[in-house]
Amino acid sequence: MERVRAHVMISGQVQGVDFRAYARDRARQAGVEGWVRNLTDGRVEAIFEGIRPAVQRLVSWCYSGPMHAEVEKVEVTWEEPTGKEGGFSIAW
Repeated sequence: MERVRAHVMISGQVQGVDFRAYARDRARQAGVEGWVRNLTDGRVEAIFEGIRPAVQRLVSWCYSGPMHAEVEKVEVTWEEPTGKEGGFSIAW
């Protein structure tokens, strides 16, 4: 299966709504590696790396996020996979 890497920036009401925890749990269930973190400007940033269908599902989920999120914009940059992520975590 083809391995891909998505660098995702999510804007809107996406902090304080468990976005990072939900993203981590979904990524781990899907076998996707990477990380997710809050940015000081109110956005959430994530790296998803794994097989294409699983990464695409996570990127699609970012457009809605968890129940209390109000996503306004999702920016996705497709990058070359590095194979260096080693699991999925919440970055601080």
